[in-house]
Amino acid sequence: MRPFAFYSVITLFFVSFCSTVLADHEIKHFRDIVWASPKNFDLTLDIAIPATKTKQKPVLVIFHGGGWLLNNKSIMTDLANTIATRTDIITVNVNYRLLSDINNTTTVNEIVEDALGAMVWVKNNIKRYGGDPDKIAVTGDSAGGHLAAMITVAGRNLGSDGFDEQPLRFKPTYLPKDMTAEEISQKDGLKIRAAILSYAGYSLVEVAQGNFETAQNPFWKWANATPRRMFGEKINLADNPEYYQAVSPNQYLVNNKEYALPPQFVLVGELDQLTTPARATAYVEQLKKLQQPVQFKIYSGKGHGFLDSGCNDYNKGCFKDLSEPAVTDMVKFLNDVFKL
Repeated sequence: MRPFAFYSVITLFFVSFCSTVLADHEIKHFRDIVWASPKNFDLTLDIAIPATKTKQKPVLVIFHGGGWLLNNKSIMTDLANTIATRTDIITVNVNYRLLSDINNTTTVNEIVEDALGAMVWVKNNIKRYGGDPDKIAVTGDSAGGHLAAMITVAGRNLGSDGFDEQPLRFKPTYLPKDMTAEEISQKDGLKIRAAILSYAGYSLVEVAQGNFETAQNPFWKWANATPRRMFGEKINLADNPEYYQAVSPNQYLVNNKEYALPPQFVLVGELDQLTTPARATAYVEQLKKLQQPVQFKIYSGKGHGFLDSGCNDYNKGCFKDLSEPAVTDMVKFLNDVFKL
């Protein structure tokens, strides 16, 4: 495995921002909504609502990339706005804690819990913004793709003790006052309609084996954080593999007859050396063997991060041009899923 096999090389190379694709219709924005404040650290999200006549619209929840160490929701703003302008779908663009946040103490399971909590928040609050809580899809790129995958496959692995007790369970960062994590799990309350996984990561075991937790990973330096283990210094891959498996989407895949996963659209760039086509292919093949619904596409000539907002040097272009034809394929997939 390559040493840095699951990062989004985004923030460091911005040179300018391009305008969003010309709107098919107007969108209304609600920005920087605080949806949770774990350890007094505010987490925010943006909502973009198509100005169409449909009263209860489908919803797409979006998680940004950055190797769990860099960036925020702004890196997905162009994608969020483009989907909202080209479809009848509300987009919700989410911030979550990074490993480098709160004095470099955040653990990777807490990041997953933020993603799960954001989905709980959307399901319980999106009606106020004209969204249909029964018609929700999720997407993310790179590290955000990992989070989207965890929501898709591990949304029933919830418990009030979280990672403090065995067996390891996730306690969503946001919970309604009248519900426990167990109740949400029992009701399959995090079940979604579909997922789009863009150059995502599927095994944090492999990520750890690739020196993520060492100074060989430059993202720690770029985040101004001291290199450390994903779960803190007491947990390591050799002695505690179950922790790394618990945050790996490929560990949750089951046969369709046991539990039917929602349709997944897996995509990756042909030239991606960070989250490679080979890894995406392996995940897709797992799904196929288990008779789970999946679509897969490798985009010719594309590298890592081609869905990033703005313009960048590493892909030598801007979102408007780099994101095609992937965005068109994403729109078709979502329209088919939601029957729009």
